[in-house]
Amino acid sequence: MKAKIKLTIPLLVACLLLEACNGDVYYEEHRSVDAKGWNMGDAVEFDVDIDDTTQYYDIFFDLRVNVTYPYANAFFFITTHFPDSSYAADTLECPLADPTGKWYGKNGARYVDNRYYFRRTTRFPMTGTYRFEVTHGMRDTEMTDIKDIGLRMVETTL
Repeated sequence: MKAKIKLTIPLLVACLLLEACNGDVYYEEHRSVDAKGWNMGDAVEFDVDIDDTTQYYDIFFDLRVNVTYPYANAFFFITTHFPDSSYAADTLECPLADPTGKWYGKNGARYVDNRYYFRRTTRFPMTGTYRFEVTHGMRDTEMTDIKDIGLRMVETTL
């Protein structure tokens, strides 16, 4: 009985800590990519309404690739359009496999799912609709074996 209690209490504490770190999901959307290939000129867009400039967010970029994806990483260009028509451009590298070819992330039979930090503890300077445009930055004009991409924002504190 004492062994069960000793094991249960740390497990319960660990679950509570993980839940506390998760925060509240403010926004989460995923977009499918053309199965024939994602052209580097085709942007995937996410529109997020922000009404609180004091709230902090952790922003994540989700990626689901086919297990036949031929590279160990992927590069993306992310342009954030602000409500006042200004914008900021960023590049995000997403490592997908180690040097031996072993996939990172959650590996299923057909797909591998990964989540990457895009921004940590970010506040938005103004209220309104922000548009995140994502294009790929790979050398191939058509990026194949990408299933979908997503944007996730979680409320957080400093």
